[in-house]
Amino acid sequence: MVSQVQAAPDIAALLPAEIRERGRLTVGSAVGTPPIAFHPQDGGPPRGVDIDIADAAARVLGLTVSREQVSGASLLTGLTAGRFDVGTANFAVTEERKKVLDFTVYLTDGTGFMVRDDSSLREVTDVSQLCGLTIGTGVGSTFEQDLRQRERVCVDAGKPYKISTYSDAAAHFLALREGHVDILVSTSSVLRYAASQQPGLRFVGELGRRDVGLATSKGAGLAEPLRAAVDRLIADGTYRRILTKWHLEASGVERSTVNPAA
Repeated sequence: MVSQVQAAPDIAALLPAEIRERGRLTVGSAVGTPPIAFHPQDGGPPRGVDIDIADAAARVLGLTVSREQVSGASLLTGLTAGRFDVGTANFAVTEERKKVLDFTVYLTDGTGFMVRDDSSLREVTDVSQLCGLTIGTGVGSTFEQDLRQRERVCVDAGKPYKISTYSDAAAHFLALREGHVDILVSTSSVLRYAASQQPGLRFVGELGRRDVGLATSKGAGLAEPLRAAVDRLIADGTYRRILTKWHLEASGVERSTVNPAA
């Protein structure tokens, strides 16, 4: 479906002249987390909703894509240093990140929770339910930050939780399966997808939702052209087809925005 997206000269005209003349968008992508961005078992190029959205938006802008696969931490550094034009890593929009980056919203996502089937937890509706548990989450993620900010709730109750962090999705799913952690905290989209693909694991709810954006260097002039490109994809139906492909219909937005309040 992405290959059928047509260039829109009126939107391409919004691009900074240097990028328009170059004809190429340099994209840094964090890869390793289905259905966001991951390597297929056949060993082909990375796939996922982040890949499809970025590639489709580039086509609207009349640009080709040069993609480099990097870790989330390296991606943030590369964006601020000008190494990449765009970064994709299921980035939640936060006020802290907006100080150095611009964000073009293309999804919303929640803080999700996953357990093994043998867990007594049926549904997580409050952080107090995590007291006394060992929690797995992504290192340096907004989830780790939130857990550390909220841990006083359980400390005061006399049942502090323990946080174990992992650098990739496969590692924290393995930790849950093998009993090293009691529960995983990550994006709802990732955990819902994993629950549908991995027997023995169960999605048990989410708390809150955040905007997720394509990241660009602050003031680089790319956020608005990307917003217009995403809105074009929404209008012509490509956006909905991409979300349906990755079972992410519940994470869709009606229109894109730039740097919304976090």
